[in-house]
Amino acid sequence: MLSVIETINTTVNNFIWGVPAMICIIGVGLYLSIRTGFLQIRKFPYAMKTTVGRMLRKREASDGRMTPFQAVCTALAATVGTGNIAGVAGAIAIGGPGAVFWMWISALLGMCTKFSEVTLAVHFRETNENGELVGGPMYYIKNGLKKHWHWLAYLFSAFGVLTVFGTGNATQVNTITAAVNSALINYNLISSDSISTANLIMGIIIALLVALVLLGGIKRIGQVAEKLVPFMAVFYIILALGVVFLNFSRIPYVFSSIFKGAFTPASVTGGAVGSFFMSMKKGVSRGIFSNEAGLGTGSIAHACADTRKPVKQGFFGIFEVFTDTIVICTLTALVILCSGIPVSYGAAAGAELTILGFTSTYGSWVSVFTAVAMCCFAFSTIIGWGLYGARCCEFLFSSSRTTKPFMILYSLVAILGATVDLGLLWNIAETFNGLMAIPNLIAVFLLSGVVVKLVKEYFTTGDGKDA
Repeated sequence: MLSVIETINTTVNNFIWGVPAMICIIGVGLYLSIRTGFLQIRKFPYAMKTTVGRMLRKREASDGRMTPFQAVCTALAATVGTGNIAGVAGAIAIGGPGAVFWMWISALLGMCTKFSEVTLAVHFRETNENGELVGGPMYYIKNGLKKHWHWLAYLFSAFGVLTVFGTGNATQVNTITAAVNSALINYNLISSDSISTANLIMGIIIALLVALVLLGGIKRIGQVAEKLVPFMAVFYIILALGVVFLNFSRIPYVFSSIFKGAFTPASVTGGAVGSFFMSMKKGVSRGIFSNEAGLGTGSIAHACADTRKPVKQGFFGIFEVFTDTIVICTLTALVILCSGIPVSYGAAAGAELTILGFTSTYGSWVSVFTAVAMCCFAFSTIIGWGLYGARCCEFLFSSSRTTKPFMILYSLVAILGATVDLGLLWNIAETFNGLMAIPNLIAVFLLSGVVVKLVKEYFTTGDGKDA
């Protein structure tokens, strides 16, 4: 039965992440970039000033809302996760070092895509029966497009509910247990015979913590995210920069292999990865898995922001993709490639490859710190995707009463994620990610004129006038 599921998933995955999807994802990003005059490059300094500047201001949000900083932290909580650690490692192993180059390209165009998603989400959002702001792809499809397009909103929500259990929960919990087990085994604190029991205990603890945060409502989600995200990001960046600094002499070779491997992967991987398209496919797909540009999910969190300026909040989309992919994913790639650890190109790999990059540089003691970092990354992703799933469920059933039952079920999935082998689930999660992207990208493409109009208005009146 499993082999049949795997065969079906592989067929669907190859189609979704095949040539049409690459054209669609990169094409929509390029189209939006051209229509906005490459806003993500032209206004990048302004975007950093607007976002980082606002992060430093302390303010309270109204009931049922988040501060702009809490909104971006919640979105970053969902994006800065195991995709940055396990996803990048997998992309390099299967697609070669050149996959990193295609991650950068998808991120450059994805900045504009995510900017558009966030702007549309804030512009077309609604207030639900509990007085909370709700928005995202399903709402900008419903409120921005004609009725004959509304089926896309329900398609996105249905894929969203299915995706969160795998992408947002089970695979993340699996990464937490793998990281903790690795650290405990290194210090002989646990035997291989006790792993299954330890995983069950960890699964129950994670389930309780997730339920505690999610059932506390939008305020608690924002409060946890704004404390956890900055800590974990800075912590990981410092550890990664240390690896790069200690292996500084390898940097020219590493960047050479990235650029050369992007177009002729066989020359870098010794023929293990000989396909230019495989390098591109893995770079783009894992890049989107990490930064979510094109999926539309991050805009669900941004729609909760206590702001009246869609474009201003949209700049957080640029900041997110830059932080997630250009900074954190690049650092992960450098940890693997600069450390000089052997990479079995052409074979699947995950977080263990990144951990090996750290331990080969610092020693086995660092496994404790990498375990802490990975736990924070994965837990924050679980929280962020829990909000996304709840909003998709609420839209599907036209009632916020479904939110709590969904969150309880979502929390319990953590136990499954801790105790079951999830090799196939990682691939299924990648497939559902692609399925979510399709209705969203169609909607963003059709609503590109609204984005252009809002950008023009913003930069001719109001805050953006002198930018």
